[in-house]
Amino acid sequence: MTQQPRPPYRVLCYAKDCENDAIFKIAARWSDGVTSELKTYSLACSKCVPVLFQDARIRKSACRLAAGESLGDPQVFEMIRGRRDRELLRRKELEAS
Repeated sequence: MTQQPRPPYRVLCYAKDCENDAIFKIAARWSDGVTSELKTYSLACSKCVPVLFQDARIRKSACRLAAGESLGDPQVFEMIRGRRDRELLRRKELEAS
């Protein structure tokens, strides 16, 4: 018996009471000097990006870093199913509002 591939699951927007699918990742580049990755603040639908992006900026300002760590400013990325973080398309125009 062969296993059927699982259907993609829904990824919902993180905004309170929002039930829309998330299509953007709000994240900042983090590194400890050896490893680097995107630190995710929120996943957002197109309607909630401005509020969640502003929230990410506030949360970033409150972050305390250990020696050797670095954390960039939050950025908005278009999520593409099956793509790794480094392959995501940055959407600078959504960061201006």
